[in-house]
Amino acid sequence: MKSTRRKSGRRIEFSAYGYLSPAVLTMCILSFLPMFFTIYISFTNWNQMHFQNYNLVGFLNYIDLFSPNNPISIAFLPTFVWTVAFTLISTSLNYFVGLILAVFVNDKALKEARVYRTLLIIPWAVPGLISILAWQGLLNQNFGQINALLHIFGIGAIPWLADPFWARVSVILVNLWLSYPYFMTVCLGGLQSISPDQYDAADIDGVNAWQKFRYITFPSAWRVSIPLLIPAYASTFNNFNVIFLLTGGGPDRLTTQFAGYTDILASSAYKLALQFNRYDLSAAISVVLFVIVGVMTLINMRFTNAFKAVD
Repeated sequence: MKSTRRKSGRRIEFSAYGYLSPAVLTMCILSFLPMFFTIYISFTNWNQMHFQNYNLVGFLNYIDLFSPNNPISIAFLPTFVWTVAFTLISTSLNYFVGLILAVFVNDKALKEARVYRTLLIIPWAVPGLISILAWQGLLNQNFGQINALLHIFGIGAIPWLADPFWARVSVILVNLWLSYPYFMTVCLGGLQSISPDQYDAADIDGVNAWQKFRYITFPSAWRVSIPLLIPAYASTFNNFNVIFLLTGGGPDRLTTQFAGYTDILASSAYKLALQFNRYDLSAAISVVLFVIVGVMTLINMRFTNAFKAVD
């Protein structure tokens, strides 16, 4: 009997590996293999001039990225600063706008709450590609409907996509339109878990609306949403679609062609590979991106204890 049980236990154990093998094989082919190949390319001079006869160059590509007065570093360092600023500003703004809207539509005194929830979640239901291209037309300086609306109020045409400052503002606003429904839904889930007794006790103590939000609403929603907010920062750090489809990375810089004023590291790596055929530098930027996102995620997880086991 014991030997039979051992054999059946081994069969079950090996069958588990069989069930996992398709997923593991797919991850190895589509994720791990390209990742290791990208790391390998970053240590070579694989580009248009050395496509077949490339050589190992060590850390030369990484040195070029951070060396002063190097044409590559002139584009890389400002792009890196803008990528960090875009990630922090855009994701934080998206979260707080979603939280505020969630508080409004969660109010029991609002009779049309279901209607407003449906309307506010529409940007999430529309494919991002269609929304971004629609916003590109709306923000057109000469023919866009937004400037036409501003003209009614006596405001001159704003170069939304042609001026460096306004182009960055446009990218942040369009990303807000695409992302706030997600954060609103996440925060609504956190608000639903708050016991009404806490608000009743606060009313008895004479607490005002701001104090309720500060000491009851925000901490409760924050605990629920922080595990999802961490990957949102990492996703925004690599948010290629908004940049490429809305502005194409422009307006262009006068000092370099590798990256425009709205290019982030992901879009600049794309340009280096497909427009300038510098696969080596593109791979080096991708590795730097991977390291930065990994470090950011570890710091956030350690600081917030988001995935710490509860005793």
